[in-house]
Amino acid sequence: MAFEPPQRLVRALGEAAPDGDDWLERLPEAAQQAVALRELTVERVQLPGGRSSLVVLVRRADGTPAVLKLAPPRARPQSERAALAHWGGVGAVQLLDEAPVEGVLLLERLHPDVSVRSLPEAKALLEAAGTLRRLWVEPPGGHPFETVAERTGRQAEAMRATASGLGDVAVLVDAALAARAELLAAPPEERLLHGTFRQSKVLAGERMPWLAVGPDPVVGECAFDLARLVRDRVEDLIASPSGAAITRRRVKRLAESLEVDQERLRGWTLFRAVESGVRARRVGRPRDAELLLEFAGWL
Repeated sequence: MAFEPPQRLVRALGEAAPDGDDWLERLPEAAQQAVALRELTVERVQLPGGRSSLVVLVRRADGTPAVLKLAPPRARPQSERAALAHWGGVGAVQLLDEAPVEGVLLLERLHPDVSVRSLPEAKALLEAAGTLRRLWVEPPGGHPFETVAERTGRQAEAMRATASGLGDVAVLVDAALAARAELLAAPPEERLLHGTFRQSKVLAGERMPWLAVGPDPVVGECAFDLARLVRDRVEDLIASPSGAAITRRRVKRLAESLEVDQERLRGWTLFRAVESGVRARRVGRPRDAELLLEFAGWL
């Protein structure tokens, strides 16, 4: 079978590495090798797929359905492997691979086309939040994971470098950077976090009704992880005449339901929305940037 990378993946990697990346060129051969090594039967490549990896629906030698995932080094697949191993299938997809190969993961098969995003909004938020709560565990001793301070430090530098040419959002950038500095001064806890959690990262399963997939794990406070969930379905929020009020209620409701400080959640939501908006502008996605920065202005 020819492993043609989905266009969504090609575009996303082009944004991340505009000068080119030979990982895509080597991907078809790497996928063939991974399939042969594990004696897998390929069903199909998942489309449209993700923005950081190739996902292939396969069956193991005994007929068990599974997922083969191949990711470039910049997607930190070894970090994902370590997090999934630590969670051990509690709240997250189960890691099946017993013979680790760099950049390749063999995972339990969920229902790839059914996420909590398919539920009505209130129910989706409830199920997503419940899943996220199960992931917030103590990190393993001597863990290999990046910290929230480290990750947001890189992001803050990129924001500062870009903001000089974005005069109309300079106030938002300043507010986001100030919020980050204040939040990092006294973090309330240190937990293993999903890192990129949102409704589309929670898929229906057989073993449990809903399980998280695709972590980019990081260690830090829970409010950082929850912040991305606040802006889910941002296009609907922006289109609503009461979007700002809905957003404030969502912050309050999620903070209360997961016992997270409301102001800390608001601060991380602001930082992450501005960072995503500035990055969207930088890579040439003006519509996404407009939505994210308008949302950030409500906070």
